[in-house]
Amino acid sequence: MAEKDDWQGRTGDAWAQEWRRTDRSFSHLTEQLLAGTRGFAFDRVLDVGCGAGELSLAIARGRPEATVIGVDVSPRLIEVAKERGAHRANASFELADAADWQSEPGAAPELLISRHGVMFFADPVAAFANLAKQGADGAGLLFSCFRSRSENPLFADVLRLLPNPPEAVDPYAPGPFAFADPTRVAAILSQAGWKQVQLTPFDFPMIAGAGEHAIEEAMAYFKRIGPAARALTELDTGSAERFLKLLRALVERNCHHNIVAFRAAAWMVTARKV
Repeated sequence: MAEKDDWQGRTGDAWAQEWRRTDRSFSHLTEQLLAGTRGFAFDRVLDVGCGAGELSLAIARGRPEATVIGVDVSPRLIEVAKERGAHRANASFELADAADWQSEPGAAPELLISRHGVMFFADPVAAFANLAKQGADGAGLLFSCFRSRSENPLFADVLRLLPNPPEAVDPYAPGPFAFADPTRVAAILSQAGWKQVQLTPFDFPMIAGAGEHAIEEAMAYFKRIGPAARALTELDTGSAERFLKLLRALVERNCHHNIVAFRAAAWMVTARKV
């Protein structure tokens, strides 16, 4: 439950403060998910782990006839999403855990979507079974999740800079890479009542900084979000200073034409409730 607790507290608060940068870092992923929605017919959408609302609001803008509900466990992220969507009548946001969220009578979602928001369920089979139960007959499922840590340099390369890199943990524990194994993801969804499961790899650049001060912006971002931010909370002063010097060098190596970007590897996952 640590991951959920983190999102309800410190991690969620940090993402709420950095929502502009996090939305930019996932911008290519958002575009891919929006393109993926064209394969589904829907009037009602549930955005699982909606964060600060970027994907929910993008769908609501593009589909003004649709109703979009975003849910997240972070109070601060939901506050930000509500502020951003204050003038978007067809989008609303709820503080809720999708694992036990319930739709209103007659308003079952016809598309359930998520941008990297489904890897933190303590019991993923039960969570996706609940989502299937809440979805309309024939509802579609579309979400993104990270592939392996080794395919995502933002995590792998940063962790290698630590004086004592973390030991291997349960690869299936709730966290960013809990859904890296495609066979496991397919099995979870099948057990939960979803059919026609497909996983397609998608690579995209995660942008950490841009413009004249791209390197400084990326450093500021990493101190707040992601593996570097977590590592800094656990290092003594001297170790933190050495780590930051190495991190800056890594950022500089990944800065080209005033853009700091790291290659990211994701799965695009689709399924149907049948």
